[in-house]
Amino acid sequence: MTGFLQSLGVPRRLNAAGTLTRLGGALMAPEVLQAMQEAAACSVDMAELQTAASQRIAGLTGAEAGLVTTGASAGLTLATAACLAGWDAARMAALPDTQGMPARVLMHRTHRNTYDHAVRLAGGCIVDIGHNDRGTGAGVRSLEAWEIESALDAQTAAFVFVASPEALPLLPVVLEVMHRHGLPVVVDAAAQLPPRENLRRYVEMGADLVVFSGGKALEGPQSTGLLIGRRDLIGSALLQMMDMDVHPRTWAPAGLVDMARLRGTPLHGIGRGFKAGKEEIAGLLCALQRFVERDEAAQVAQWTQRLQVMVQAWTAQAPMLAPVLWPARLSQPVPQIALHTPEPAAQFSRRLQTMEPPVHLAEGRMEDGLLLANPMALATADDALLVQQIARAAQDAWPSASRTDTFAER
Repeated sequence: MTGFLQSLGVPRRLNAAGTLTRLGGALMAPEVLQAMQEAAACSVDMAELQTAASQRIAGLTGAEAGLVTTGASAGLTLATAACLAGWDAARMAALPDTQGMPARVLMHRTHRNTYDHAVRLAGGCIVDIGHNDRGTGAGVRSLEAWEIESALDAQTAAFVFVASPEALPLLPVVLEVMHRHGLPVVVDAAAQLPPRENLRRYVEMGADLVVFSGGKALEGPQSTGLLIGRRDLIGSALLQMMDMDVHPRTWAPAGLVDMARLRGTPLHGIGRGFKAGKEEIAGLLCALQRFVERDEAAQVAQWTQRLQVMVQAWTAQAPMLAPVLWPARLSQPVPQIALHTPEPAAQFSRRLQTMEPPVHLAEGRMEDGLLLANPMALATADDALLVQQIARAAQDAWPSASRTDTFAER
């Protein structure tokens, strides 16, 4: 590696862990970088750019409107803020103080996660409903319509639904109840790409707002996210992230702003710290276009072929890893390799990260003694080096005296 990063002493890492934020997300295509460079070289009206971006996003996703955010977490905060404030400039100015306004945000108990903080940041008060009997093995009950109904009151503002293939059958129930009471449903689908059809799935099902990550499967800038859905809610979210240090008499509102419903000129909103730059907006739009036009089957086939070569190489060079190819499937539409670690998985993962260059594998199955190789953020040119580094680490970790006997037991 040469250039700026080398001058900082920051090593390049072999990322077979996936499009993780802490490892910089996806690898961007040259076309995306070019779009960002073009945007960086000129001045634009940011509201005008976001409005144009909204039109492009709508055409590619089937939503009424869209917004480029600074990551999916920021998108979730803005989505919550839009549901809380609507077109009320006074509420926008007050957030995250929700005194005197509906602020209860319902969530299924099994959907609670560390990203709840994004909802609370806007002022949302999360209310658990339903049970976790399935998750704990205590029973078969999940969440039913009457439980949602019983949780609704005059202070309820929205429902946040965390999407997954397993949770999807419940979404129509949530939508029916909430919409019958005139309340919005926000779908957190940050990591639900691929498959590409999910870009349209949740909006077509009736979701009011949907959040996606921009720096993962979309392969856009790491600092971006995508918020799509109802035009009025997208307009509210846009107002709450824009630079509003403008003179009311000269302010030219964006096309997404409904001036018939907006009273007054809002101040800086809760999302002001989430400003998306012109470079990020251009980059994500380019990446989104590429994602929509991509041949998904060909992409999966290419990933699978690369991983098959790795499996063969590790089987020959480091059989103690007992590599197994996990093909793409509905719940995990990206093929991966499961590697059995020759020492405790956490210890082996740390060993890999101290190599030159450092190597990262996915740790989601670490408690089972497995590390996973994911191809999404691994350059094809680095495949051979990845195989070499992991094989070397396995040989170093595996005591020579026990290699044959232990492997034979497998």
